[in-house]
Amino acid sequence: MVTPLSLTTDSRDDGSLVLRATGELDLSNVDAFSEALDSARKAGQDNQLSVDLSGVDYLDSGAISVLFDHADGIQIVANPVLMPVLTISGLTKVATVKPASR
Repeated sequence: MVTPLSLTTDSRDDGSLVLRATGELDLSNVDAFSEALDSARKAGQDNQLSVDLSGVDYLDSGAISVLFDHADGIQIVANPVLMPVLTISGLTKVATVKPASR
């Protein structure tokens, strides 16, 4: 069974892109998340991609691995509940990660 996840990509006025994920990221949908990241990075070319995880309540190690794969070209805005796991994983040392304001 696939865990519910919504993925949308929007353009900002400056031409940069934002990939928004809402729901949970786990083994059942991590491939869709990875494909959405790949597509958004290609569409944004050299611009840094913002990944908005403020609507994500859970992510597993597979999703963290996908974020590591793209760490050099993304900026992450995370649900504050995710910050401990993103920090412990070391992602905050290789990518710009900040908590969403609530």
